Amino acid sequence: MMFSLPATAYPSGMAAIQTQPTDASVDDFLAGIDEPRRSQAQAVRELMERVTGVRPVMWGPAIVGFGSQHYEGRSSSGEWPVVGLSPRKGALTLYGVYSEYGPADPLMDELGPHTTGKGCLYLKRLDGVDLGVLERLVRQAWERAG
Repeated sequence: MMFSLPATAYPSGMAAIQTQPTDASVDDFLAGIDEPRRSQAQAVRELMERVTGVRPVMWGPAIVGFGSQHYEGRSSSGEWPVVGLSPRKGALTLYGVYSEYGPADPLMDELGPHTTGKGCLYLKRLDGVDLGVLERLVRQAWERAG
């Protein structure tokens, strides 16, 4: 399922987000990732696809995103995936399942080894991560946006 994104007018001084959906192939992108990160990214992609029921779309050159939602930040606004992932060298980065701006989610304590940023969840490895808890986090994020 593709999502059409409305044209967005940005108030003076507010930057347009640079990461936008593309027509690039998610399969080709993931195929170009080195192991073991490729297998980890593929496992999380399959989990997100199963939970959301939508096909992933590349957002920019390195984010595999599911769905789309509008956001307003202090210095930018635009569209962003509801949930997504990026297989970076240092960690598998997940979007949409964590935000330091909301209340603490007790599921994070059950997830297993991870770190967080302002709006990202970082997983260095999937072994040790409770995939059932990760699935619940993805489902919560998807339903919140729905």
